[in-house]
Formats: sequence, structure tokens, C-alpha cells
Amino acid sequence: MTPHPPPLPPSLPSPVRPSSTPPPAARPSDRPPAADPLPLASDGYPAAGGVERRDTGSQESVRANRRWWDAAAPAYLAEHGDDLGAVDFLWCPEGLREAEAGLLGPVAGRRVVEIGCGSAPCSRWLRRQGAEVVALDLSAGMLAAAAAANRATGVPVPLLQADVGALPLAGDSVDVVCSAFGGLPFVADVEATLAEVARVLRPGGRFVASVNHPLRWALPDSPDPADLRVVGSYFDRTPYVETGEDDEVVYVEHHRTVGDWVRAVVGAGLVLTDLVEPEWTPGRTEVWGQWSPARGALVPGTLILVCSRPGTSTSG
Repeated sequence: MTPHPPPLPPSLPSPVRPSSTPPPAARPSDRPPAADPLPLASDGYPAAGGVERRDTGSQESVRANRRWWDAAAPAYLAEHGDDLGAVDFLWCPEGLREAEAGLLGPVAGRRVVEIGCGSAPCSRWLRRQGAEVVALDLSAGMLAAAAAANRATGVPVPLLQADVGALPLAGDSVDVVCSAFGGLPFVADVEATLAEVARVLRPGGRFVASVNHPLRWALPDSPDPADLRVVGSYFDRTPYVETGEDDEVVYVEHHRTVGDWVRAVVGAGLVLTDLVEPEWTPGRTEVWGQWSPARGALVPGTLILVCSRPGTSTSG
């Protein structure tokens, strides 16, 4: 349902960071165990033997999504890389970009952490704006692509492999945390994840994240507006699961209602300052999974949470 928008291989150190950039203060974290790669379908994405709604826990979600994105990274970037860009900040399939939206506020001189960075085009864009950036992802495949893009663009950003539920960063150390369809839709315990975000943010810091609009879960996974009909309960929070051989879970995505997101933000001690539902960008023709110009003109596809940590910033 997410726009398939997000352990390091032995050839890459962990974390990968330019020698000129100091590492963030970090807590020890365990390197995830290696797992066999998933078999691929003819389109280059991991083959799914079945699709269902069923409960999954945090460990199963982390393991499945790490393996899925490791395997899917080449196909995903081949399909969407041109739209994402190498040094650009695209918030959502509707075409909203940070250069126009300014949801993060001024970033020059700020310490920014991107969670679920994928190949890290957003982080490289932020670095070009003068931010001190750290890009974080669960997937080795995506971080390998990010490291290659760092070299190709000449805009290197530090890369960290970590689970968003246990950020390897010191408390009160970050001015901005951002996520463009990365991490949050795939975690079982979003309350714990947002508590981690609040922990690392400095007082007055900002958190902005884009996720699937919850309404999408009640509608068919199709870009055709003729398919717009309710096919499931908006209130069914049972995770979306793809399975492989022997009924093994290979992909997990978690649904929350708008109210669930608001309560999770408030429960983490953050203040929700805006709730953005981007409209389709005029003239944009990109079709991205169930996102399309025709459907985007009728129903929202993305929800962007704009939040802050209470207090007064003492940085910059």
C-alpha cells in the first residue's frame, strides 16, 4: 500500500559517513542477523505467494521489511528513482516538494535526522541547504544505493543502519527529524517510535512525516478512479501482510486511522501543529501504485504530520 515510495553488506562499513563529518553521539546497537535473500518475481520485486490481513509483532515486522527492502531496492529505484531524484526532497506521490512546502522550516546549520531514508535523496537535498544531516534506514539494500548516490552526486551524507524504534542517537541532540514515507508505516509499535523521536529532539525541535492517508486502506489498491469504492473497514487496524514460501511473512504494513496518528503524536509528548493533505500537483502525470492524477483529484493519498517538541530551542 505504501508507494514501493523505504544489515549493511560486508563491503560497506557501519555506519558509512564521510571522514569530514563527525558521527552523532550514539548508544550501542546490535547488528541485525543475516537472512537469506527473498526470491524475486519477474518485475524485480520480491515474489509474494499470498496477501492477507493478520496480526504481526514488532520483530516479525522488522525482519520482514528489512529483507523485503533489501531485495526490492534495485527494482524500486529503477521504477521511481527518476521521480525521487538524487538530490531532491519529494514528500509524496502527489508531487509536493520541500523546496515549495517549507514544512521543515529553515534548516541551514541545523542537525537533521531522516528516518527511513531509502537512497537518501532527501538527506542530500537538506545537506545542500546547509543542514548537518544523518540519514537512517533499516535496509542494507537501500543504504548501499544511498552510498553509491553519495559518491555519484558528490553530496555525501552520513548513513546509519538502525531500527526507528531504537534510534542510535543521544537525547536532546537533534533539531529536526523528518520522514518521507519512510519507517513509520512499517512499525508495529508507532507509539514507541514516536517516543524515540521525542527523546532525540531538542526542545523546540520539529518532526515532520508523510504516511499513507488512512482513507486509502478502505479503498482498492488501484489508480483508476472507476475503482473508487469502499472494499474494507477504515477502522480495521489489522496489518497488511504479504507471505512467501511456507507462509513466511515477507512484507508488513500497519494501518492507523487519523485519530490513531493524532493520539500517538500527543502521547509521545509532541505538539501537532499542522495536518497536511497534499492535493495533486497540476500537470504532474506520474502514476505511482494507487496514486494517479485522476484519482488524486478526488481523494487524498497522503497525510503529513507536522509536529514540534514543546520548549524553546537553544541551538543556532
